[in-house]
Amino acid sequence: MTKEMNLRELALAILMEVTQNGEFSNKVLNQTLSKYQYLAKQDRAFLSRLTEGTIERMIEMDYIINQYSNVKVNKLKPVIRNILRLGVYQIKYMDQVPVSAACNESVKLAMKKGFHNLKGFVNGVLRTISREVENIAYPSKIAQPISYLSVVYSMPEWIIRNWLEEFSFETIEKMLQCSLTERETTIRCNTNKTTTDELRKGLMSQGVLVGDGAYVEEALRISEYDSVQRLYGFTNGLFQVQDESSMMVAHAAGIKKDDLIIDVCAAPGGKSLHVAQLLEGTGSVIACDLTEYKVDLIKQNVERLGYTNVEPRVQDALELDDTLIDKADVVIADLPCSGLGVIGKKNDIKYNVTPEKQKDLAQLQRNILHVVQHYVKKGGTLVYSTCTVNREENLSNVEWFVDRYDFELESLRAYLPERFVKREGKESTIDKGYINFIPGIYNTDGFFLARLVKK
Repeated sequence: MTKEMNLRELALAILMEVTQNGEFSNKVLNQTLSKYQYLAKQDRAFLSRLTEGTIERMIEMDYIINQYSNVKVNKLKPVIRNILRLGVYQIKYMDQVPVSAACNESVKLAMKKGFHNLKGFVNGVLRTISREVENIAYPSKIAQPISYLSVVYSMPEWIIRNWLEEFSFETIEKMLQCSLTERETTIRCNTNKTTTDELRKGLMSQGVLVGDGAYVEEALRISEYDSVQRLYGFTNGLFQVQDESSMMVAHAAGIKKDDLIIDVCAAPGGKSLHVAQLLEGTGSVIACDLTEYKVDLIKQNVERLGYTNVEPRVQDALELDDTLIDKADVVIADLPCSGLGVIGKKNDIKYNVTPEKQKDLAQLQRNILHVVQHYVKKGGTLVYSTCTVNREENLSNVEWFVDRYDFELESLRAYLPERFVKREGKESTIDKGYINFIPGIYNTDGFFLARLVKK
């Protein structure tokens, strides 16, 4: 068995776990890379690119296969379906892979998995696609705009229809283009232990490309590295991986020394650790989540970054803790959501969410807000946030909340980083107390946050 075959077989196994067993792609890929740590950096990059790329462009892969196969994708055996998807992705998007290798190794893989009788079918479909790859007819952008966006950017049509109720076609296309564009990793410097300049120097000494964040002073953007865990400063807590949109939560909260902050859905702890950093060793942060597993993730990060003012706690956000009523200066409610703002990083989310799940999540968010608003003292702040861009889970929930509870939206202008405020100018929703970070418009993940003050 050749090395190339090994990698493609691993890629197939990952795809099967994701498409047949409903596993999260980043989880399965990380487990695979961890299991095969001996793989060379180039091989790890190949495996990551092939699996992540095939999954994020799966709708397009299926569309192409359907153009040239006499058996439609949904009628194929799952193993053959995924072998063809991997093969088409290599032909269309991996220029460094010879077409002959993409076809031949796919045929070998089908045979190894026991489908000797289908080797001619796999070979025929892939050879035909390789000859016609430059001539594939896609849906018309003008005549079939929804089909066009769905196929070209591999986004389910129902999500596009939903978005068209709120965003223009042009904005949606920018969002989708952004979701398929490789971006740097954003990290937050732990300024309680080091400076951004010192962290930058340490990372650059390993050959990492390091740039400034777009908006937040403590943010850096990194690329050209193998594993975050192996980077300078990770083990001793000099930084945390966190998008700048997420960093805005701690700033929007207006943290003051000696504040008590309750983060009600905290795992893996990025926002809790950020507010602890801004407290500069004073006050306290109660970082809650639903399960021991999630709270252990918080504990690991608290220990790694060295904070003494964070208390991880197992707590169901739907159950009221009487001991915390009217106690918090700040409640952070970064709640479970459809996650459609981070599809660029978690490419299988778009296939797993459904209209029904989205409605259920919006209701869950309201149920949690009903409970956790009790923890905010008079004059205190509740920051509501999600990593999605859908109005139903965002502004609609905020409007519902202020209609029912003794809270009001407060302008964010005085709290957000100066660079960001300047970018917003005078005509901005930050003066209304909320911001919807749109990928492709903002240089961040998709994210929503609102600052709500208890009267």
